[in-house]
Amino acid sequence: MTTTIQLPIQGMSCANCASRIGAALNRIDGVEASVNFALEQAAVTLLDEASLPEVVAHIRQQGYEVVGERVEFQVSGMSCAACAGRIERALAALPGALSAEVNFATERALITLLPGPLSPAVVRDQIVALGFGAEQVRGSVSARQQQLQAREQQERQEARRALHQVLIASLLTLPLLAGMMTMAGLLSWHLPAWAEWALATPVQFWIGGRFYRGAWLALKNRAANMDVLVATGTSAAYFYSLYLWLSLGAQASGHLYFEASALIITLISLGKLLEARARRSTQSAIRELMALRPERATVKRGGDWVSVAVDEVLRGDLIRVLAGERVPVDGTISQGSSELDESILTGESMPVPRGVGEPVLGGAINGSGVLTITATTVGEDSSLNKIIALVERAQMGKAPLQQLVDRVSAVFVPLVMAVALLTLLLWWAWAGDFGHALLAAVAVLVIACPCALGLATPAAIVTGTGVAARHGILIKDVDTLQKAHDIKAVIFDKTGTLTEGKPVLQSWSGDAASLRLAAALQQASEHPLARAMTASQAQASLPEPQGVEVRVGSGIVGEVEGNRVAIGNPALMASLGLVVDPVEETDGATRVWVAIEGRLAGVAALADTLRPESRQAVANLRARGIDSWLVSGDAPGPVARIAGELGLTGSFDSVLPDGKVGRVEALRGQVQGRVAMVGDGVNDAPALAAADVGIAMGSGSDVAMETAAITLMRSDPRLVADAIDISAATWRTIRQNLFWAFAFNVTGIPLAALGYLSPELAGAAMALSSVTVLGNSLLLKRWRPKAGQG
Repeated sequence: MTTTIQLPIQGMSCANCASRIGAALNRIDGVEASVNFALEQAAVTLLDEASLPEVVAHIRQQGYEVVGERVEFQVSGMSCAACAGRIERALAALPGALSAEVNFATERALITLLPGPLSPAVVRDQIVALGFGAEQVRGSVSARQQQLQAREQQERQEARRALHQVLIASLLTLPLLAGMMTMAGLLSWHLPAWAEWALATPVQFWIGGRFYRGAWLALKNRAANMDVLVATGTSAAYFYSLYLWLSLGAQASGHLYFEASALIITLISLGKLLEARARRSTQSAIRELMALRPERATVKRGGDWVSVAVDEVLRGDLIRVLAGERVPVDGTISQGSSELDESILTGESMPVPRGVGEPVLGGAINGSGVLTITATTVGEDSSLNKIIALVERAQMGKAPLQQLVDRVSAVFVPLVMAVALLTLLLWWAWAGDFGHALLAAVAVLVIACPCALGLATPAAIVTGTGVAARHGILIKDVDTLQKAHDIKAVIFDKTGTLTEGKPVLQSWSGDAASLRLAAALQQASEHPLARAMTASQAQASLPEPQGVEVRVGSGIVGEVEGNRVAIGNPALMASLGLVVDPVEETDGATRVWVAIEGRLAGVAALADTLRPESRQAVANLRARGIDSWLVSGDAPGPVARIAGELGLTGSFDSVLPDGKVGRVEALRGQVQGRVAMVGDGVNDAPALAAADVGIAMGSGSDVAMETAAITLMRSDPRLVADAIDISAATWRTIRQNLFWAFAFNVTGIPLAALGYLSPELAGAAMALSSVTVLGNSLLLKRWRPKAGQG
């Protein structure tokens, strides 16, 4: 039976591309394909759906991309990294799945599907068939908030139930410790065998029931996980003790291992409880961000202010925000002024004053005034939702080290089972004591839990990206985390990055009255230089200009309070019969001449000023051994002046937008290391993409932010060094976590096999390994950016 699938293809530039793809696909056995360049699709008929991955691979080999739909699920019931690996392999094997990623730390599954052969319902059913719970993460923000609240309530109920079980297990296990103390010579009596059995049985099968259920599901799917190790180890100790009691009767007292199995389950249950709490703490960033969005907004409809759901707010709606309320959506202030707390969005610790015409971000807290804002971006396009999406995308990714760990985990449990069996046989053969041999084997099984290995990388990534987002640094993916800490040079765009991005009046050679008339005339122009002159007289009362005539390329002419005013370049002055000497603009300022009633009244020097943080930003990078460069389309003089003023390593002047890519590649060869590009404009996007790490200023264009790997939510170039710092801190934590995870296993398994580690200590060490890794990851929450601290 044949199957026809429509594959969306990205990257074709002409009909020849379509022909080349079609020819490559038709060479595959059992595949017939026709590629439509206009529709950017390939119609592929398959004799066997199993050949779909080969089709996708051939398209990618040709240099094109197959576009799929990203579907995300919240997965419940995973007990360790092996569970996540099992789900991931099963989803990736589904026909129509382009990729699958399952994150044990965040309990999320992200799968990219081809349109047609595979629906989200099929994916959910596959996860459920493996023995886990699955709920699709819905797209709308309100729906996701409801899911998050429901998940939090479920987690609280599970935590309460787990705490109760641990307390009950502890009460049942404590009397059994008397037997251990007797064997150690600390007590002269021990519990009778029937009492040990009565206390250990509920711990084994009620408290430990979760391990049996998990083990059964894993074995049913021909896999092995932590539950298999724990269930096998504790069952061996329990059932061997039961055999001794039934065969020896009262004489078995003092030779049973019920306390070992009960204590192992109690300790591991306690470790799982602590692990779940720590894991929820690593995910707090997403919860905090989701909580920023109010559920309702006060909107003007038909002349009245009404309360509506945030999802019903439309672009252009007028919204009223009272003091103390959160801004529901992104917008522009149309009435009122206030101070806004944007700290959770931008990392700016101090409230920011905002007035009419200025932008506000959804999620910010209004300080004292009443604001009326016009909604500009709503729904999934809002800044808050983009931040959440970026953080979630980064947290779902897998570092190369994690991919190695996944491969190790896939064979780890079966290998440990083999080591445990070998330990049992060798000890039994050498010492002749089956009980002693069994304890050594049980210790091997219990110490070898792969949980810490599975949590080592994702826990650090989730915490690191979360704390970075909290301070206004959005990291797009794990690959960026890996690269950013190894940056050797940073190229800064000038305008809007190291400078304010808007000119101001730097000097004026005439009198105040003439400047007032010139500023009044400039009200009729939207040119940045005109706005700079008008802004310089913001405190003055400016009259309205009359008879305004804009002369493109030379300036503006008009009447102000009965005076004929002309503002422009030497060419405009020459047309009025005035001769002026052009000034060489070595200081980076642009000169504008002003004539009033046919007489030269003064010259205005207008310049884009450096940001006050730029010097410290360059100094911070220099302190880390990172070179700083400047790239600009300006003339050599002004560029060299700024480079010298900031103490930059070097500069590139007179560079057109297309030429910035070449400068990035040239510098990469020069420093023989990774290069970052920092910019904010549309013309910076190609260079941001070409750099090893592209860093966009959050005040810049959407194109720059989409292209960049890191987005700085506030326009402070000092955050560039902080972004590198949090990358290095996260990468350092990943390596530390992997060290501790491997250390527990590499040292613990041989010690257990040699008989130096009791099963009880092995259970405690296993629980401690996961808590250690999570605790070390949570230390990242203490990280603070240096920007704004001097």
